[in-house]
Amino acid sequence: MKDDKSMAHDPLSDADAILSAEYYGRRPDPERRPKPQGEKPTHYKVICISIYKRDLEDLEAKVAELKRRGWTKANKSQLIRLALSQIDLDKLTTPPQ
Repeated sequence: MKDDKSMAHDPLSDADAILSAEYYGRRPDPERRPKPQGEKPTHYKVICISIYKRDLEDLEAKVAELKRRGWTKANKSQLIRLALSQIDLDKLTTPPQ
């Protein structure tokens, strides 16, 4: 008599194939052609900076407030650019040495 509780297919029997595809990356498809590389934009550059959590919270709060006031496309980069354009380095005091 056949055990009705047994599965018709063991889902773990393909573990190597699953791991290869999902965790170690998919093998390239020989039928798929690579996308042509267009010219990269030169008017901006993506960078990575460090920022204290509190400063980031303040920045995000200011962006949220701008959006609440109707500036629907406001973002962190835009707000940083605005701040940079308004700073006057000659008005800063010399830091203590």
